[in-house]
Amino acid sequence: MTNAVVVMGVAGSGKSTIASMLAAHLGWVFVDGDWLHPASNVEKMRGGTPLSDDDRWPWLQAIAERMREVNASGNGVVVACSALKRAYRGVLLGGDGARLCYLDGDRETIAARLASRDGHFMPAALLDSQFEALEIPGADERPIVVSILAPPAAIVAAIATSL
Repeated sequence: MTNAVVVMGVAGSGKSTIASMLAAHLGWVFVDGDWLHPASNVEKMRGGTPLSDDDRWPWLQAIAERMREVNASGNGVVVACSALKRAYRGVLLGGDGARLCYLDGDRETIAARLASRDGHFMPAALLDSQFEALEIPGADERPIVVSILAPPAAIVAAIATSL
């Protein structure tokens, strides 16, 4: 088993819910990538502007550093992060044995989830940009792929079994 898991997918796919539940199930530390966004990124998204790669690189580095810190303290870590592109996942997974979990869902289901979500800085209007940026993980990335249509507890159980 690995000591780090990145739960990835587009906004509204359930990353934070699944990652936090998985961390609790494994007795590991949960880190939400959203916590590490600089204020400028949050304001940009809140205003309906998709992030550029230049916006994302420092954020991804901050997440990777937090993962290393948690592991160095002797704990496993589960991270919720969109990780939409292969290059982004390369920063996070970094050859350290971290595993990738892709929450797979269709646009209609996710759009409905975003429409019912209150208090999050990521507006539903940016969903199309998320799907446009999404590079579905390839087999060489050894992803654990789970459908978002199952209940959260079943998704967590499937991921834990796959680990």
